[in-house]
Amino acid sequence: MSFQHKKSLGQHFLNSEYVPKQMCDAGNVSVGDIVLEIGPGTGVLTREILNRGAKVIAIEADVRAIESLQENFVTEIDSGQLTTHHHDARSLDMALFGLVDQQFKVIANIPYYISGLLFRQCLESDIQPTDLVFLVQKEVAERIARDTKESILSMSVKVFGDPSYICTVKRGHFTPPPAVDSAVIAVRSINKNRLHGIETKTFFELLHSAFGQKRKQLAGNWREHFDKALVAETLIDMQLDPKIRAEDLEIDQFLDLITKLQQK
Repeated sequence: MSFQHKKSLGQHFLNSEYVPKQMCDAGNVSVGDIVLEIGPGTGVLTREILNRGAKVIAIEADVRAIESLQENFVTEIDSGQLTTHHHDARSLDMALFGLVDQQFKVIANIPYYISGLLFRQCLESDIQPTDLVFLVQKEVAERIARDTKESILSMSVKVFGDPSYICTVKRGHFTPPPAVDSAVIAVRSINKNRLHGIETKTFFELLHSAFGQKRKQLAGNWREHFDKALVAETLIDMQLDPKIRAEDLEIDQFLDLITKLQQK
């Protein structure tokens, strides 16, 4: 069964085996793994994951895609290797699909327009995957894993795991081709250990404040949370420039600074 893409759902279907292989290699998908696939579409990536012996839990908002999967993967569905759920990924709740914390992976070709939301939902969840592999816009992957300057997006990912830029994916690998090139990005060793007792809500409040006015110094952006002189003094104690901007701090330095300020 084939069907036309829906522009409203941001659908760009993979049309080659190269990209699914790259994604499964990046996620080290193997026999016995449980993989959550978001938006399987026509099932090109689904087939590669299944071929590696993993169990796939596929969630899809388009009922036509669900019907296509049910038609093309009869054996895998009957055996329980593939389960499908008609569900909107914008309200992703891992518990709904029987997933257990640190006992599954996420591998997905996701709609560009909700990539930021899906990163947050997968990484901030109380039920976290061990690894995540997304096919996203090249610019997004570069901002997270390659830029020398940090951003709200990059730090939001790095606080939970270690991102890697895997490969560039040209637009010809999709039907219909998107307007821009894409990239495979992997986030490995996902956990909440880096927070070291910092509340997740507090971290994100301080993160957004730190980048509130990008060209301003961190101490100035945080003036509503901490005494400006105290921030500068703590930065000096950490052998950092008291006039530093948030974009020039590594994630571990950023977290260490928050911890030290909360203790004063």
